[in-house]
Amino acid sequence: MNGKNLTGRESRGNDQLRTWTITSGVLEHAEGSALIQCGRTRVLCAASVEESVPPFLRNRGQGWVTAEYSMLPRATHTRSPRERGGRVGGRTMEIQRLIGRSLRAVTDLTRLGERTITIDCDVIQADGGTRVAAISGGWVALRDAVQTLHRQGLIERSPLVDSVAAVSVGMVGKEALLDLDYEEDSVADVDMNVVVTGKGRLVEVQATAEGEPFSLARLNSLVRLACKGLKEIKMIQGACGA
Repeated sequence: MNGKNLTGRESRGNDQLRTWTITSGVLEHAEGSALIQCGRTRVLCAASVEESVPPFLRNRGQGWVTAEYSMLPRATHTRSPRERGGRVGGRTMEIQRLIGRSLRAVTDLTRLGERTITIDCDVIQADGGTRVAAISGGWVALRDAVQTLHRQGLIERSPLVDSVAAVSVGMVGKEALLDLDYEEDSVADVDMNVVVTGKGRLVEVQATAEGEPFSLARLNSLVRLACKGLKEIKMIQGACGA
């Protein structure tokens, strides 16, 4: 479906992504970095390497990949207070854990050695899909950090065994939509985030019925729609910094 539909979309069909761009190497000091733009959503991802691991991993011969997520005060229409002093809200914690799980799903931590890579994901501007943008851009930052370690002779081979990306899908009225912006997400009857590896294996599916419960057939159809978009995102990731 092209043109304007009941959701107010213009110039793209229900099964089309917003305009996605990823620019790597945007920060001078970080071992890896990427600026990802999905429509009007923009997230800056920075990968930092530390020569240590959390206490629960010491002397186990493996590393750790984790993430932090934050939204700048004016990323949205009204100012949001900063989360300070290491205290983060429940939503922020849930997103950070999702990003970390997604990146570790495609990382062989034993190849990383006893070091930690932290991916800081800062939302510069939010218009829906900030967590899926953080995962997709975070993987590019992680990939670049791993390449930096390899160039420095600190690892023998890449610990990355695959790529990973994420996208949102949902139901607005009776229409299935790919890559929802904020306006669409705020009125969706079903809201879903899908995380998939480059080989097409599911990492996580977060799905919520905001009103009436939905069927297994609907779940499967939305996952298939997400996978269509994720194939395109994988190509964008691959072209970035290649």
